[in-house]
Amino acid sequence: MPISTQKTLRSLGASALLGLGLAVSLPSQALPIDECIAPADPGGGWDFTCRSVGKLMRELDLVDGNVQVTNMPGGVGAVAFSNVAGKRADDSNLMVATSTVGVTQIAQGRYPGGADTMRWLAMLGTDVGVILVDDESPYETLDQLLEAIVEDPASVAMAGSSGAGGWDHIRALRLAKAAGLPGDQIGALRWVQFDGGGPAVTQMMGGHVDAVSTDLGEIAGFIESGDVRALAVLSEEPLPEPFETLPTAVSQGYDVTGYNWRGFYTGGEVSDEDYAAMVETLETLYESDEWKDVAAQNGLVPLWRGGEEFNDFVRESIDDVEAISREIGVIQ
Repeated sequence: MPISTQKTLRSLGASALLGLGLAVSLPSQALPIDECIAPADPGGGWDFTCRSVGKLMRELDLVDGNVQVTNMPGGVGAVAFSNVAGKRADDSNLMVATSTVGVTQIAQGRYPGGADTMRWLAMLGTDVGVILVDDESPYETLDQLLEAIVEDPASVAMAGSSGAGGWDHIRALRLAKAAGLPGDQIGALRWVQFDGGGPAVTQMMGGHVDAVSTDLGEIAGFIESGDVRALAVLSEEPLPEPFETLPTAVSQGYDVTGYNWRGFYTGGEVSDEDYAAMVETLETLYESDEWKDVAAQNGLVPLWRGGEEFNDFVRESIDDVEAISREIGVIQ
């Protein structure tokens, strides 16, 4: 049955009850969430967010059937954002993976709309930034990499899953600035964008770039396999197992952290009732032991913000990222 028909029947049912003078008690269940858009190629953080959450939704019987994952790369999420805004604004079967990376794009005016274009559902956890080199790289420590950048920023090619001025780039620039790179040299650091941390690491292993700035959750498997060397994680404190041995930038004398929360939005015209039910479904998943296990295995720190609290958080984040972007000269 088409979504619009289901909504019409439910609305008519409520109207009939009201017409009879009966109290209306609609079930606290959204139309089944059956699709998650990952605005990047397979293998990245948004893809991981959709696939892990969709799989758990099915296993916990929070949805009917499977949750289809649709990869829609382009513009660091701008293509998916535009698609939902223009074609699926009222589709309560749909959620879209997003993160600090996406909000950074909004803060810098790179999406075809602002925060009010969408309804922000929830965040389920936060990832942490990591600086990587190939296991055969000449850079064996964070100090060595940053010294090379400060001496000649054009000599080092770094990559990530966001474009110039995106969150991965900002984290790398903040480290370079902390190491002493002059402000007028910030733009000289060579930056290469890929649609996902996985593709960026693959290109680094092929010798096409020297280092990668991305999220631990996206590339944890590369670290565990020994194919890459983690020079620093951008967390305030050491991470829990199995990543407790990874050095933080803070412990190496660089007061730089960089977290990347992971969550979802839906179309801006989804009804209040369906929106509330979607948030409730995600909160039920978040409270499960199964989600805590998935988060721990992938370097995520479980953290819940949902509904209006998440809406407010997104807007505050946009303001914060805009301020940081101006500080390091990414936007004027």
